[in-house]
Amino acid sequence: MIHSTLEPTVNKMEQAIDKWFAYIEEKDADEIVRRTTLQVGIHDSAMLEYKNDRASIVLMELDDWELDFDNTRGDFRRLTDLSEADVREQIVPHLAAYIKEKLETLSSQALINYQFSFWGKFQTDTGEVKLPIVEMFNEEKHQRLLAEISAYRTLLFSASTGPTKPLETFFLSRHLLNRSLFPELDCHEAIRVFDRILEVNKSQKEQLSEHQHKIVNALTDWVEGSFLPLYFDVVAKKWQEKIYQRKSGFDPGHIDEGAMELFLYAAVAVIKYEPSYSRQKGISWLERAVELGNKRASQFMKEGSGTLWRELTVLRDDHVECLANDVFATVKISIKQESEESYARALSFLCALLQSGFPKSYQIKLKSRVKQLLPIKGLAKSGTHRFFANALAYPSLHPLLADYARLAMVTYEWYTDADDERNALPGTYAVFGLGLADPDYFALVEKYLDTIDLEHQSVQDYFTAAFVEKYGVHPESLPTLVACLLHSTDATKVKIKSELEEEPNLSLLLDLLQTQDPLEVEHVIYIVWGGLDKLAKIAAKAKGEKAERLSALLHLAKDQSG
Repeated sequence: MIHSTLEPTVNKMEQAIDKWFAYIEEKDADEIVRRTTLQVGIHDSAMLEYKNDRASIVLMELDDWELDFDNTRGDFRRLTDLSEADVREQIVPHLAAYIKEKLETLSSQALINYQFSFWGKFQTDTGEVKLPIVEMFNEEKHQRLLAEISAYRTLLFSASTGPTKPLETFFLSRHLLNRSLFPELDCHEAIRVFDRILEVNKSQKEQLSEHQHKIVNALTDWVEGSFLPLYFDVVAKKWQEKIYQRKSGFDPGHIDEGAMELFLYAAVAVIKYEPSYSRQKGISWLERAVELGNKRASQFMKEGSGTLWRELTVLRDDHVECLANDVFATVKISIKQESEESYARALSFLCALLQSGFPKSYQIKLKSRVKQLLPIKGLAKSGTHRFFANALAYPSLHPLLADYARLAMVTYEWYTDADDERNALPGTYAVFGLGLADPDYFALVEKYLDTIDLEHQSVQDYFTAAFVEKYGVHPESLPTLVACLLHSTDATKVKIKSELEEEPNLSLLLDLLQTQDPLEVEHVIYIVWGGLDKLAKIAAKAKGEKAERLSALLHLAKDQSG
């Protein structure tokens, strides 16, 4: 029996537990698990948290998303009188019986997974106490899930298998790395299955990235939750990355070869498939493998992951030497002969790399006697910039540069040898150079502008200024100029007000902005005229058709802002 002094506290905990069970029972669990044969239940863990006289439920599998089902507003500064002995000897045994009774009616239903643990985290007078309250294992569901996994794997490797669902990859990748399902983890088989998933989905580019991401997430959980803790302690956290220190006294000879292979596979997967800002995590894992004495990891660091054919990553001849490392996302280019042929070979090398899965965010380390730069102030003076500026000096290479740019342009990717203020989408230098070299590439410039991430890139401002200086303002250049203005920041500096107020430019500007959002129109007006008020004053002083068109331009912006 619970001591009478603890009854109010226990009642609050029971109320929170009751509300949580009521909450999950509102779900159509059967409908959820019907989405895939690889799921036999929804919830596999929950935690009761008691702190500052409040009880709440934390759904642990939802990344510590807290659902507060208690309406009590306790004093968060008040210390508790609850003792650890109260928790261990009275509260937990009572709650265990209370929760088990509720689980008995749900264990066979889809709401509860084949294994389920209910934990408690309690604030006591001596500190926090965290311990399991109830642990349940449903053998029938367990065996059913194993059978479904086996059937799915058989189907996955059948000759007739087509693209699969990302949801299935989410569950399968986690199941294969789950010790409660597979106590003897078959790392080689896991890699074989992951490769097969990517193989059967390679024709579906958008979905392929989802499969890759779900595999990487499962591998990350395994690496950080199972593999690294065997050999390293977490000594600090920097941003979201953990800083590891190798444990003393471990024997490298006792590291499981299969687990190490899966660890290396995980590191390479992060580098290959995740966004560029995640690449450092994969590199840090390879560094940990080097600390553990793994020679393959050392080789990866020097030569790349080995997932690309050597013919793609190495080029040596009398004209040029190119060496690509996909781990560090670098391409070393040494120009032996400054000639059109040398740059043509290097560009073809880059195109082949990008078509074969080389990281889109990368940099070129250039060795060349020529130090050409584009005639655009403000761009990073990097090896990547110099390479494309040098190549642009050969007009016959312009079509190849355009081909490269179309392959390179991917939103949220960047050349990695520029600081944040000079972030540049891959393809930037080729597109800027081509756009200034020949009006035939105006369409490529516009495609580029539609690809950039306006929140994290502003180098298009510099191009816009250079574009105006090169081409001026006339009907042939105006469509591309307007595209530049729409994709530039408010800091763009161009003096084109008088030219745009002239005909036929003003009429064409109106036509080009007709389909734009009013805020976008206002943005253009701000860059050119300094704002709506200034344009209104000019329109008020204008006469005839010019006044009408300036007023119409204001109307396009004021549909929303005014």
